[in-house]
Amino acid sequence: MSPLEIYLSLALAVLVTLLILRRPKQVKNLPPGPVGWSAIETRSLYKKPWRWFQELNNQYGPVVYLRMGRTPTVVVGTAQAAWEILEKKSTITSSRPRFIMGQEILSDNLRGLMSEVGPFWRRWRRVLHGSFMQKTSDTYKPVQSLESKQLMWELTKTPAKYREHIERYATSVVVVVTYGRRVHDIFNDEVVCLNRETQDFLTSINIPGKYLVESIPALLYLPNFLTPWRAEALKQREKDIEYLTRLVNEVKAKMEVGHASNSFCRQLIEDREKNDMSDLEIAYTCGKFSFPTPFGAGVETSAGSIASFMLACAGFGPSFIPRAQKELDAVVGPDRMPTFEDFDDLPFIRAIVNETLRWRPVAVLGGTPHKSTEDFVYQGMFIPKGSTIIANLWGIHLNPVDFPEPHRFDPERFMSKRDYPGPWQHSSFGYGRRVCPGQYLASNSIYINIARILWGFNLTKARDENGWEIDVDTFAYTDGFNSVPLPFPISITPRSPGHVAIIEREYEVAQEEMKAYDS
Repeated sequence: MSPLEIYLSLALAVLVTLLILRRPKQVKNLPPGPVGWSAIETRSLYKKPWRWFQELNNQYGPVVYLRMGRTPTVVVGTAQAAWEILEKKSTITSSRPRFIMGQEILSDNLRGLMSEVGPFWRRWRRVLHGSFMQKTSDTYKPVQSLESKQLMWELTKTPAKYREHIERYATSVVVVVTYGRRVHDIFNDEVVCLNRETQDFLTSINIPGKYLVESIPALLYLPNFLTPWRAEALKQREKDIEYLTRLVNEVKAKMEVGHASNSFCRQLIEDREKNDMSDLEIAYTCGKFSFPTPFGAGVETSAGSIASFMLACAGFGPSFIPRAQKELDAVVGPDRMPTFEDFDDLPFIRAIVNETLRWRPVAVLGGTPHKSTEDFVYQGMFIPKGSTIIANLWGIHLNPVDFPEPHRFDPERFMSKRDYPGPWQHSSFGYGRRVCPGQYLASNSIYINIARILWGFNLTKARDENGWEIDVDTFAYTDGFNSVPLPFPISITPRSPGHVAIIEREYEVAQEEMKAYDS
């Protein structure tokens, strides 16, 4: 690039920046909120912003107005307000904000979860909802049950590695469902390692305020040598395309020789003409266990929620475990594991699942933010077109009006019908047209494993070398887009030798049945 071209690029970027940074016009009847941010408040977005958002909702009300650069931002902090804005008005609140780094540069606009409403997103949504809504998700229960039997066996052998075992379970279920192949080792499986690299990179660039280009898109006009952040994202994009395409090609190769198991990827390949999807679109759509996708979600919601359940056992176990085990003993008995067929007969186990999802939500900020596509008024407050809308799940689920003593793990909350908007009695799976397609797959995984772990094991606080109980910190969670428990000690011991014998027997049977996914 010549010096003149460099000069013109810089001049254009500066001109557009000045236009963007003009003082925004004043609008009456906006929701209440802080007039300006201090440096400390802005920095709070980098670390557990959900806590700051909850404080703002407590101070100003259920709907708070902020400005992130030039972007109007609305933070919703109650279940009713979120339901009315994101569900009842979903026709105009289901789009997405612009993600320059994560969607445009890194993903070439091919990640449906981050796409604005349009033809591409509608096709993506139709494909996913057709493959993962309740009726279809029930067909994945056999795989979830088989992988769960391996998890139970692993907990009998090396209970101290419980987090590794939970993550292997969640990852393998998603990869079997997607590509028809198992994951045996989350640390050495090449695909899992590449996915983790993508996830870590995406998480690192999705921090609000980290890149000026998100607020000043004109910086995209700068030449490449002045934008190292773009070069870094493009380099990662090449890696992502290579391994995601390779996974699809592996399924194609198995289909050609008649060895491909039923999977989401196989279905997309067979229906590519009907869905009008390119190979690259199929690759990105199948890469759903990469964050942020419908199931980035799949691994983290399942594994993170099961880990939160175990943290609740260490922190509050005596208040609910005896009742849960009494129910399991009465319905299931000691001679077999719980199954999906027991679901309707285990109301307290279902309540534990709901309380787990409520108590410490994984998608703590409510998942990927929404964007309004029209001006609208909510309870006299004007919400401008183009507003980023964040349903702060931390504040919604820890609202003492809906959930008294919200930090206490209490499944009893869900043992009777409550006046709460939506079908789930919690808000973990989102709203409107952006509701999580993987909600049934995730909830089935959480149910079967909570039921079986409580059936087969006693979970209590770990003890130190002197025999003293080790307390756990029920607020010690990661800072990422999805928040999961930090490592914590817990004692996991089989309830009896008979339970161990059944676990071992079921594990052997499961290994034989899962051989079809090892080829």
